Amino acid sequence: MAVQRLSKVARELNVGISTLVEFLETKGVTIDAKPNTKLDAKVYDIVSQEFASDKGAKEESKNVSMPSNDRESVSIESSKADVEGTPAAENDEESILIKNIPADEVTEAPPAEGKKESNKIEILPADNTDDGKVKVLGKIDLSSMNLKTRPDKKSKKEQEAEAKAEKAAKAAQEKEKKEADKIASKEAAVKKKEEEEVDAKQTAEETEKKRLEAIEAAKPQEIKTDTGKLEGIKVLGKIELPVEKKPVASSSQNKETQKPKRKRKRIAPAGGGGVGRPVKGGGGGTGGSNRRGAPGQKKAPDVELTDKQIQEQIKETLARLTGGGGKSKGSKYRRQKRDAAADVAQQEAEEAELQKSILKVTEFVTANELASMMDVHVNEVISACMSLGLFVSINQRLDAETLTIVAEEFGFELEFIKADSQEDVEEIEDSTEDLVERYPIVTVMGHVDHGKTSLLDYIREANVIAGEAGGITQHIGAYNVGLKNGKRITFLDTPGHEAFTAMRARGAQVTDIVIVVIAADDNVMPQTKEAINHAQAAGVPIIFAFNKVDRDAANTDNLRNELSQMDILLEEWGGKFQSQEVSAKTGQGIEELLEKVLLEAEVLELKANPDKNAKGAVIESELDKGRGYVSTLLVQSGTMKVGDVILAGPHSGKVKAMFNERGQEVKIAGPSIPVSVLGLSGAPSAGDTFNIMSDEREARIIATKRLQLQREQGTRVKKHITLDEIGRRIAIGDFQELNVIVKGDVDGSIEALSDSLLKLSTEQIQVNIIHKSVGAISESDIMLAAASDAIVIGFQVRPSVSARKIAEVEEIDIRLYSIIYDAIEELKSAMEGMLKAKIEEQVTATVEIRETFKISKVGTIAGCMVTDGKVNRNNKIRVIRDGIVVFTGMLGTLKRFKDDVKEVAKGYECGLNIDKFNDIKEGDIIEAYEEVEVKQTL
Repeated sequence: MAVQRLSKVARELNVGISTLVEFLETKGVTIDAKPNTKLDAKVYDIVSQEFASDKGAKEESKNVSMPSNDRESVSIESSKADVEGTPAAENDEESILIKNIPADEVTEAPPAEGKKESNKIEILPADNTDDGKVKVLGKIDLSSMNLKTRPDKKSKKEQEAEAKAEKAAKAAQEKEKKEADKIASKEAAVKKKEEEEVDAKQTAEETEKKRLEAIEAAKPQEIKTDTGKLEGIKVLGKIELPVEKKPVASSSQNKETQKPKRKRKRIAPAGGGGVGRPVKGGGGGTGGSNRRGAPGQKKAPDVELTDKQIQEQIKETLARLTGGGGKSKGSKYRRQKRDAAADVAQQEAEEAELQKSILKVTEFVTANELASMMDVHVNEVISACMSLGLFVSINQRLDAETLTIVAEEFGFELEFIKADSQEDVEEIEDSTEDLVERYPIVTVMGHVDHGKTSLLDYIREANVIAGEAGGITQHIGAYNVGLKNGKRITFLDTPGHEAFTAMRARGAQVTDIVIVVIAADDNVMPQTKEAINHAQAAGVPIIFAFNKVDRDAANTDNLRNELSQMDILLEEWGGKFQSQEVSAKTGQGIEELLEKVLLEAEVLELKANPDKNAKGAVIESELDKGRGYVSTLLVQSGTMKVGDVILAGPHSGKVKAMFNERGQEVKIAGPSIPVSVLGLSGAPSAGDTFNIMSDEREARIIATKRLQLQREQGTRVKKHITLDEIGRRIAIGDFQELNVIVKGDVDGSIEALSDSLLKLSTEQIQVNIIHKSVGAISESDIMLAAASDAIVIGFQVRPSVSARKIAEVEEIDIRLYSIIYDAIEELKSAMEGMLKAKIEEQVTATVEIRETFKISKVGTIAGCMVTDGKVNRNNKIRVIRDGIVVFTGMLGTLKRFKDDVKEVAKGYECGLNIDKFNDIKEGDIIEAYEEVEVKQTL
């Protein structure tokens, strides 16, 4: 069956369109509830089977209904039995015969046997011209419908009831007729609309066809000609023309026959020849002889030039005009050289413009350095990273993919300078047979003061907090702890203060499992959410430890609810994240927490190859006064021994000694073991990768290359002041800079402190970190501060004696801190002191002018009433008339009665005049105010 429209199928099945759509959705068929939606044969069969009963009912109603456009005459023949002589049983049966029959098919059928015809209703066509014969098709037994034959004579009540019934039947019939007419009109309208659409479509197709035919007819017709191919020129013969010898002016014959005359001065062109255009192959005859030709010689026919020849002649003419005619070869050569140099300069300028949008970077690029190279504010770079789902700090390094995406957002392209040194470090792939089980590396993260270090103290049976300034962790610590069951776990303790974002990110990157510590008597804090984000970004499993459950205010269900709002469901609530209620003070639940850590480690199947050169990550680095540079390293694979050649970032050296977290010397460090190493030439940055090398010379070469790349990158990052920046500072007016040198004990703390200080920059004051390094404050730091007018901030370090003396002579400010809060707050206060005080106006009084008096040599005096505040003799005033300020100035005099007064309070009358203003009117308002300096805050 062909495709049918939804409206047509609905009419055919006698159901609504919405009913069909809902039924098909239950069968898995989704269609649009529009009348013109097309149904294929398969869908049509489904709905036909379901709504067959509705279709049958519609067919039966068609047989009974009388269409308005095909009216028929109805003849009703009623033959009644003799009531008196006929039994009641025979009178109960009546037959109603209804049929629409064409005129030529009307015949008479015999009645059924044994039954007497009583009442017959026959419907005949209007154009029936037969003799009244009716074909009887069947009978309807009315006895089964409990109908009774009514007597001829009816009572009055029965007649009234019958009349009411007939009236109701007529009304119902008229209602049905109206509904049928309404449905028919709707169907006709839909049909008409469909026909109009078809006609419009056909008309559009015919119009397009005619347009295409007109275009075809308008095309020029190509007439092909049958031409033979020319074979060439057929030479029939030669004609010899008389050739006369051309007279030559310089010939000896001319000298003999003609009188001697003065020689012409000839100016020979570059190609040789005489005056005018030279003769091809000739020795240069005169232009006159060339133009006139020899006597008796026929004029050669003009040959039509081709387009190519015309263009060449035009070029030659333009070249002669621009070339200056008789200029020498040297001038032409110089001009060509100048043109070539101009072309080269233009090309170089275009390349330089193109190079401006290409940034050359290495892997040593932080967010702040990228912002400097692109000449945008670092906050814009951080915002771009946040839109990518990355939470980065100012000094956090970005990977190549992130660098590329962020640079493209600002319209720059990146060109990565890959160091050969990175490729020189050979990576040995581990075979499955060499891998053995290693200890899990667990990072403890969470908000400040939620009990991370206390929890580790209980596990290690030590007191780390006692050695931390202010009782807060400001270093990243690595510990290897042995459990009672003989197994070991390596813990990394990260700071919870907001400044140590980069440390938390590094802790999440080198770990296998993360324990997020949350205080049960507190909420899920911002640093807790940040720690969870870092762990999820690193793709490591998370175990939640609800600490301080021994307190009365502990409410762990509140923490579970807050975590569920972050789409983190714990196992108790049907999720996948493990949790444990612990108390770092009493030790409650700590054994269960360690069991869950070991369970997660078993699931991860942590393995490493110990039989190769070690490789791992730098956790922290510092400069010790007696031991030199000390780096905390975490071995991830392989084995490190004393005496090995080590390469860490841009620094190299030999492992002179190794110590564990308790200060005990060790000789060998295997996978998942943290150690402090002596022997590096410098302090590598936290997060750098270290490798054990076989050749010390190769390690030094690679380290030198990396250091050189770092210096080149620093040179490129250095931002010089531009005219735009000068204009911006002038527009601000009181722009100032604060140069800072940061020295600290460990690299991670320096990075965190530098990030926090740079974030203090505002539009008026810019903080510049001109130098930062690990170690004590030296003389070179003081000299750099003197040259750049900077202050020196020492974080848990002290200046040497000579450095302190130079600082006193040069008057360099050295600030020493041991807690990061204090360093940030003091620098913030210093910056606020550098800000220029803000001038604010405070309205002190409102005075209403009641009457004015004009006095010669004095001016206009106003009689006033102080309606609000207190007016002072030295206040500045504004004259306000109808809500508009008409004058701003100072008071001339202020009097009460005849006496001069300093001030007049609210509710008192006074007299005053205004300095240099006499246009005072009754009803004016005088507003007295004073200017107050307000200290600006960041």
